[in-house]
Amino acid sequence: MATRLKGTNQDLGRPYNRRIVLEAVRLHGPISRADIARLVALSPQTITNIVREFEEMGLLTARRETPKRPGQPAIELAIDPDGGFAVGLQLLPDRLRGVLLDLTGAVRGQARAALAASTPETALPAMAAMVKRLRATAPGRVLGVGLAMPGPFDVEAMSFVGPTTLPGWAGVPAAERLQDLTGLPAFVGGDAPAAALSEAMFGLGRRLRDFFYIHFGLGLGGGLVVDGQVQQGAWGNAGELGHMPIVPGGRACSCGNEGCLETYVSVHALRTALAEAGVALDLADPAAADHPAVAAWIEAAVPPLRRALCALENLLDPACIVLGGEMPEPILRRLADRLDPLLPSVSRRRDRVTPRLALSALGADNALVGAAVLAISGLLSPRSGLLFAEAEPAPPPTHGKFTIATETRA
Repeated sequence: MATRLKGTNQDLGRPYNRRIVLEAVRLHGPISRADIARLVALSPQTITNIVREFEEMGLLTARRETPKRPGQPAIELAIDPDGGFAVGLQLLPDRLRGVLLDLTGAVRGQARAALAASTPETALPAMAAMVKRLRATAPGRVLGVGLAMPGPFDVEAMSFVGPTTLPGWAGVPAAERLQDLTGLPAFVGGDAPAAALSEAMFGLGRRLRDFFYIHFGLGLGGGLVVDGQVQQGAWGNAGELGHMPIVPGGRACSCGNEGCLETYVSVHALRTALAEAGVALDLADPAAADHPAVAAWIEAAVPPLRRALCALENLLDPACIVLGGEMPEPILRRLADRLDPLLPSVSRRRDRVTPRLALSALGADNALVGAAVLAISGLLSPRSGLLFAEAEPAPPPTHGKFTIATETRA
């Protein structure tokens, strides 16, 4: 699938051109210089200059392709797995998870730590220690660190109130604190958008450039991916479908509404249903998907989720809706199977080449991987990456108090 991004032969476009060439290699490599030029509409000389720079930086590797005809075979370029790394952190109510990711999306190391509380006072020192530990295992330079946390951010009625949030973080500049503690460029985002970003870069996004991702965390969130980019919204909270009232006169939600989707469809909703039924069950046990109490929850979750999926399809017309997150895969698969048939919408087409509904290609680790991808994307993204910036960057974007701290590297 060809990228829709194009370079520019204007001198002022040099930083953008570097990023667009790297994205072309990431998506289509191994790939020749001539094929890169055709994809991004840049001159062969411009491609040669950029590729030489990347090779000197250790970001790309080059090898001769297998000869298919007489003559000198073309040189093929690919991302060097050891050319750069990012640390990803995922903060949960009772634990911190960490991952070391290379630029190809391969996991090179993992860590976890139990937390007595997920408050800044407890979590930030644990984050610094985990980054130090993972960074020491990297065989090359670590470019940055990303942190995924439950959203939404900076919404008084939703961000720090209720069972699916992390209290104590109101007003805390998390990215700035993380950068100060680690000495790395730091990027902070919601767990659902981070998971959508990882799916876009290293999951189904390799063949689907437009989709809507639904993240089953403790609550329920989502991310709209358009041309491989996650749409953030005006305050970085786009995709917060968990607080979409879907059942008229339904259950009270901590946000102040009634009938919000995540009170019926989320890991927390499942655990609540099991507790009300007096069932103690380890959801990580593969046999849990066969338990009658889980089956009863699935039956209750299907109607509101069907309505939500229909609304998403009619509003956004995605190529596919992708389900993923911390919900154990056997239970999530049972839920997805039970949703069939989906309600009629604009997505019910005879010419479809992809299913309307699919499971994540990355599984339960997509928010954790997405945390590292926040850093990779923040530094290397064709539209906004900072690693190759040649001028003083604009003031860093913010998501409320969760400032995305940035640092320009030569």
